[in-house]
Amino acid sequence: MFPAEEIKRLIEAGLACEYVNIQGDDGVHFTGIVVSSVFEGMLRVRQHQTVYATLGRLMGNDIHALQLQTFTPAKWAEARVELGL
Repeated sequence: MFPAEEIKRLIEAGLACEYVNIQGDDGVHFTGIVVSSVFEGMLRVRQHQTVYATLGRLMGNDIHALQLQTFTPAKWAEARVELGL
């Protein structure tokens, strides 16, 4: 079982982030929101690949699934209102 807090720590250590929230209570399936200015100009699939790269070999092994929502800071400002955060 892998803790959600450790995934958050690894993402923050490997990527300049404005906001990271990782949830998951079964230790293998997780959901998350990652906000980074690094995502500017990237397609969504590339944004997700960038986050997965911070987790390296853990993806598909210790971490079975990580469903992501990724945002640039500008898009996050809009999405926060829609999500009620």
